[in-house]
Formats: sequence, structure tokens, C-alpha cells
Amino acid sequence: MARGRSPGYDDQREMILARAAELFAHRGYPATSMNQVAEACGFSKALLYHYYRDKYSLLVSIAESHVSRLVDLVADVEALGLAPDPRLRELIRRFVREYAGAQHAHRVLTEDVKFLEGEDRERVIAFERTVVAGFARVVQLLRPDLEGEALAKPLTMLLFGMINWMFIWMRPEGRLDYDSMAPMVADLFLGGLPAVTPPVSSTPIPSETSA
Repeated sequence: MARGRSPGYDDQREMILARAAELFAHRGYPATSMNQVAEACGFSKALLYHYYRDKYSLLVSIAESHVSRLVDLVADVEALGLAPDPRLRELIRRFVREYAGAQHAHRVLTEDVKFLEGEDRERVIAFERTVVAGFARVVQLLRPDLEGEALAKPLTMLLFGMINWMFIWMRPEGRLDYDSMAPMVADLFLGGLPAVTPPVSSTPIPSETSA
């Protein structure tokens, strides 16, 4: 008979992912070893392998679990049935708050997704595209006149450019926290969106974007 899992098994797996994400974010995925992950968790290497078979499985789990939570956030906000302006503000608020508590995982997602292989990489990128599409739909509702200009996704990526990298320059002990930054980001984006004019160019605007 197969041995059952201990009551704290899932909690231990989450703790391991958090420690591994921190190491990957600070050292980089290639430079981090399973020995270092085990040490950060206070485990033996043998015990670590009881939870994850190798370093690559850690990377997949970190990236996929983080981006899956982002997909769920988009779905949760859409289910509220808000008008476009408050809907985008709520999306921004929830994403900024999520990033505040998952800075290491988010850095792994943005910087180490290139190390994922084949179907794993495609699956994570598909999740990212779902997130981008959720934001782009709201941008399109706010500027329906841009429908034929393929600008909703590039504008969405400009928005992500503001919120994706806050963890690089924001200081935990600073005057501003993430909750106070979220409405400022929304004000900047929504205040500037009405002024956007389609570029006069014969070059097609790329549609392949990711969060």
C-alpha cells in the first residue's frame, strides 16, 4: 500500500516554492542548485526530492502557479460586471497587491520563463496571453475607436511596464506602499489613454505580446 501524504505536505511544497523563488530571483535559475534550495528550506537534499524531483520541476511550479493566480484575478474581476473604468482600476489594484506578495515568483516568471521547455513554456505563455487579453478587452472598451488600429495590446503592455517592475525600485520602508501606488498607476494610465492617437505608419503593430 502506498504511503499517504502527511497533513502538512501541501504547506511544505508551498514553502519550498517560496524559498526556491527567492533564490532564483536573487541568484538566477541556472546558478541555483538543489543543495542551496534544500539548505534554504532547512531540509536534507533527500527530503527535498520527496517533494520535487529536480530543479526544473521547481521552476515550472513557480511560474505556472504564479501566472495561474493572475489568470484567476482577471476572471474574478470580470465576474464583478463593473463598468470599464472601475474594472480596469480594480484589475490594477489586485495585480499590484498580488505582485507585492509575490515579488520573487513574479521575477522568476518574467526573467526565467526562457528556461522552460516545449509544452511547459507554451502553457505558461498561453496563461500570460490570457492575462494580457483580459486587460486589453477593458482598454478596448475604454477606447473603442482604436478597434481597427491593433493598439489595445500594445497599450496594455505599456500599463504592465508600469506595474511589472515596481519591485525593483520600491523600498519596503519607503513612504509609498503598493496600496497607495495602485490608484496612482490607474490615474496615470486612464488619464493618458484619452490622449492616445493612432500612429501614422505603414508598419503593422506587433500583436504577439506577453505579460
